[in-house]
Amino acid sequence: MTVKYLLIKNARVVDPSQDMDQVCDILAVDGHIKAVGKKLSSEGAKIVDASGLTACPGFIDMHCHLREPGFEQKETIRTGGAAAARGGFTTICCMPNTNPPIDTAATVDYIMKNASLKAPQVNVFPIGCITKNRQGRELSEMAELASAGCVGFSDDGSSVNSTRLMMLALQNTAKLGLPIIDHSEDEDLADGGHLHDGWVAARLGIRGIPSVAEESMIARNIALAEMTGARLHLTHISTRGSVELVRTARKKGLDITCDATPHHLTLTEERVMQNPLKPGVSISFDTRAKVNPPLRTPDDIDALIEGIKDGTVVAIATDHAPHTLEDKLCEFELAAFGISGFETAFGALMSLVHGGRISLSELIRCMTCNPAAILGQAKATGSLRIGSPADIVLLDLDRKWVVDSRTMLSLGKNTPWEGQTFKGMVVATFHCGELVYSDNAIGIS
Repeated sequence: MTVKYLLIKNARVVDPSQDMDQVCDILAVDGHIKAVGKKLSSEGAKIVDASGLTACPGFIDMHCHLREPGFEQKETIRTGGAAAARGGFTTICCMPNTNPPIDTAATVDYIMKNASLKAPQVNVFPIGCITKNRQGRELSEMAELASAGCVGFSDDGSSVNSTRLMMLALQNTAKLGLPIIDHSEDEDLADGGHLHDGWVAARLGIRGIPSVAEESMIARNIALAEMTGARLHLTHISTRGSVELVRTARKKGLDITCDATPHHLTLTEERVMQNPLKPGVSISFDTRAKVNPPLRTPDDIDALIEGIKDGTVVAIATDHAPHTLEDKLCEFELAAFGISGFETAFGALMSLVHGGRISLSELIRCMTCNPAAILGQAKATGSLRIGSPADIVLLDLDRKWVVDSRTMLSLGKNTPWEGQTFKGMVVATFHCGELVYSDNAIGIS
């Protein structure tokens, strides 16, 4: 069998799992990290000149939607995998709101086999349903789903409204050692809203979703996690109150983690009124900025960033939610929630780094080793430690580029950043030592 060697030379290597930030080389042998250091060499290696570029572990996304099976017009495992690799992701966790939902071992097997065949660029980890058919009435066969390959459980898109059922779910996952990745929303309080319940909603005359709809459910679920001793991950939190609830829980020593999305970290509720392609338009009903939970206020963004800096918000997840044009080109109240996020995540988040709000190390930590620690999967370490899978992304921190949905690899072209200029770009992605995406800007010999 031929041994494969990859040598990345002269990169600025940033690996928060090792508190590393230095210019050096990375040697991978047969898909695993062999050495990280200066002036490495290896006869017969494929050499990548990364001078002027930054290398870090491949990104890990704990929350995305691949839409297959059932909604292949929005996205497929093949197109989602390609889009993820372009965005620098080497591991993605797909949510179970498919058709059929991921609530049987057969569906898990379908996803894993198709991911192996159609999306070899990335690790695809299925997230199983908490309840059968995501209906909130009866628990799924969690042990069976875990044995089949699920790495966590969620009814994403819906909360488990029954407190007793959620308690039982947490008891079950505590025995399995896997997290519940919860979409926390009190649907009675949300009351069919479409954007944040604030001045923008009032001005546009659209029903809003109050912050308390998220915060009250998070408070309930934290209390249940404390009672059961289970692992609870709160996904796409969006409000200052949510951050404070998680901060308090973590200070008590509870196994509570959370993530925020690139859009909740960079966009506010006002975005739905704006059309960047038509700056002269004073009011717009831009469905590309319609998400759930909704975009919130500048104060909420401040709180999320404070949470990243003090270790309360430990991960950033895209909530990649691709939709067809028909899903979005309609009345605001009828439009689907969601943003196609794989290919814009890094560029959007680099605005926080260039703006001095977070450091590059803090950003990469939230996209690599922190989500890896929550998932606990050997295939996704989020690290460049010796022996780890050679999942590596090369970044040009200063390269400017314009978001053009027509060039996206995802079938979902629904992005609120259409036409925006980002500074910071993924130029190459390696998965298990193999080049799976390149913008042809790197030199390989």
